[in-house]
Amino acid sequence: MENFTPLTATIGGVLIGLSATILWAFNGRTAGVSNIFGAILPTHPGDIAWRLAFLVGLPLGAALGAAYGPALFAELPRTLPAVDIGPVALVAAGLLVGIGTRLGNGCTSGHGICGLARLSPRSFVAVGTFFATAVVTVFVMRHVL
Repeated sequence: MENFTPLTATIGGVLIGLSATILWAFNGRTAGVSNIFGAILPTHPGDIAWRLAFLVGLPLGAALGAAYGPALFAELPRTLPAVDIGPVALVAAGLLVGIGTRLGNGCTSGHGICGLARLSPRSFVAVGTFFATAVVTVFVMRHVL
């Protein structure tokens, strides 16, 4: 990321934390996206309405941010960094992330945002694993492949 701005990062972090806090305070649930998504599948026919609203709100919020964000935060970068690894590698990466979230009983939002806030030892281990894996992946992508 070439145009890092602490202000926008801080605002984004506060909004993510506020969203997770509101979900927990009003619904008694943590904002673990992989578990929210997994519970919509037919094997988990519980309270689907709030889960669907949460998942629909993710791309809707991104669309609103894309539409109105540049007007609010002119210093945001206009393009994403190029990743030239091809569609097969992207699909493989997505599958590995999905497998990892199931093996780790949660994803970065569940462990990194909600689990760390609750001082969950399992979440500290999971986030440490995410971080170490990210460091190795960046090294391999930049220096090996």
